[in-house]
Amino acid sequence: MVAREKHVPIRLLVHDSRCRADAARARQLAMYLAHVVKGISLTSIGAAFGRDRTTVSYACGLIEDLRDDARFDAELDRLETELNLLAEQRHD
Repeated sequence: MVAREKHVPIRLLVHDSRCRADAARARQLAMYLAHVVKGISLTSIGAAFGRDRTTVSYACGLIEDLRDDARFDAELDRLETELNLLAEQRHD
């Protein structure tokens, strides 16, 4: 979902390099959503993205700090809602 929304190829989200700034931000956003919305552990997210759990923790903190911007916060609320709706549809 994040790759589609941010127009970043999925392969860049899990690429082992830091990549472009837009790909790194998309990766951080995906990690944040996985942890906050889905409740996945930092360690599991790190393994999925080829990163250490401390990197995931840093990404979550960074995204949380960006929520101070009203426009970014509204976008994140929309993504969280969409992710929750997708999860509900899969359970029905």
